[in-house]
Amino acid sequence: MKKAFWVHSALFSVALLYGGNYIIAKDIMPGIFSPVLIVTFRVIFGLIFFWSFAAFLPKEKIQNLSDYGKLALCALFGIATNQLLFFKGLSITSPINASLVMTTTPILVLVASRIVLKEKVRGQKAFGVMLGFSGALLLIYSSTTRIDLGSGDWRGDLMVLINASSYGLYLVLVKPLIAKYSTTTVVKWLFLFGSLMVIPFGIPHFQEFSFNEIPNWSWLNLTYILIGVTVLAYFLNAWALNYANPSLVGIYIYLQPVLATLISIILDKDQLTLDKFIAGGLIFLGVYFVSIRK
Repeated sequence: MKKAFWVHSALFSVALLYGGNYIIAKDIMPGIFSPVLIVTFRVIFGLIFFWSFAAFLPKEKIQNLSDYGKLALCALFGIATNQLLFFKGLSITSPINASLVMTTTPILVLVASRIVLKEKVRGQKAFGVMLGFSGALLLIYSSTTRIDLGSGDWRGDLMVLINASSYGLYLVLVKPLIAKYSTTTVVKWLFLFGSLMVIPFGIPHFQEFSFNEIPNWSWLNLTYILIGVTVLAYFLNAWALNYANPSLVGIYIYLQPVLATLISIILDKDQLTLDKFIAGGLIFLGVYFVSIRK
């Protein structure tokens, strides 16, 4: 019972951190920090932090060459593709749009689990998949027709949707590695491989970047992204995968739009329009049918 409490607490904390991230990251993109520059800061910070942290723990070696390949694949989907598309998408769409599209992740986890882990998909779960994708497509379509008063952009919504697919696949692929190695070992290698994939894209942005022109409040936003959404969120998610299946970890993502919407409306940074409400309802119904038992 205690273990279950801490697992759910960790997953809720991750949802809260990501919920705040939609608003905090949106504030500094793209005018102050470019999306690629933020992701480059993240992977470098995560690389330094987790390898330094691991230095104080008992050393754990990767057992075989194939596991390095699996770690690199997880880094591709869980760090490089995931982060680059998410922040670029968020920079050109609204926080509510991005958070709603991200709730398709639990559905995508189900699809990936069926393909990779050969898990059975019942009729009600297949129905949930259809509902969830209908909601995401409606959200993208509404942005193209400017029903949502121009606060969203279909290109950004599409990038976030591809990012959600990448992250869902990552949750499935990383589960066997988490069962085999410690959380810190897995995460430190993820950030090493992820850095190698992201930094080449970030170098041109660093060359154009001027530290002197950045206001102090923007550094506070970046600090939240580096510590909260990078170190804490990745570690807590990976730790929870020790005791939970990928579907449970994915399902908690449905809290993100709720938290992000509440924060956005309180801060008067976004509007909850009818089309978003309908799209969100379809996504939540999809998640419900995917997650309920027989």
